[in-house]
Amino acid sequence: MQYQINHCGILILAAGQSNRLGRPKQLLKYNGSPFIKRVTEIAIATECSPVVIVLGAYADQIQSELTMNGIYVLINAHWQEGMASSIREGLKELERLNEKIDGVVVLVCDQPYLKTKHINELIQLQAQKNLPAVACSYEGVLGTPALFHESLFEQLLNLQGDSGAKKILSSLNTEIGIVEFDEGIFDVDTESDYEKLLEKTGG
Repeated sequence: MQYQINHCGILILAAGQSNRLGRPKQLLKYNGSPFIKRVTEIAIATECSPVVIVLGAYADQIQSELTMNGIYVLINAHWQEGMASSIREGLKELERLNEKIDGVVVLVCDQPYLKTKHINELIQLQAQKNLPAVACSYEGVLGTPALFHESLFEQLLNLQGDSGAKKILSSLNTEIGIVEFDEGIFDVDTESDYEKLLEKTGG
């Protein structure tokens, strides 16, 4: 089967309530920029379009940071259901914005070591290997950023709850490409995580 991707969009998941942190992680600053602004700038630096950002909790506060051109902000009224609802709603919005969309890169906002090159590596590997999905790997775990060909869109649209798309990735066995992203294992869920990040990088 051919898994050629000609029109790849980006979906940034940023609707969560940050329960363990107690304040919106999307607005935590790293190297002078809020997480949400930084990941958005990384996304728009790729050749992928459109870029859709899915917000939910704290949407009003977060939206004020998103003033860049070429992005689309979607407020997910069902964000409390979990990550699956944001994937579903975001993918529908991508398809509405461009009916030719045949690939999507899924990002989260709390991987501070993410760079544009990681997204580009996903796209390049998918094209080289002709695979339905390519994902980043850290400590043996497959996760975001991850790239999905349109042959997997139906599965993405059928996701439920807070499991995200990891079960789709794990079900592909050998039909998945892997980009090593060791620092991807570090995300920010607590104040302690954030303090470690600032200590390690000097802010």
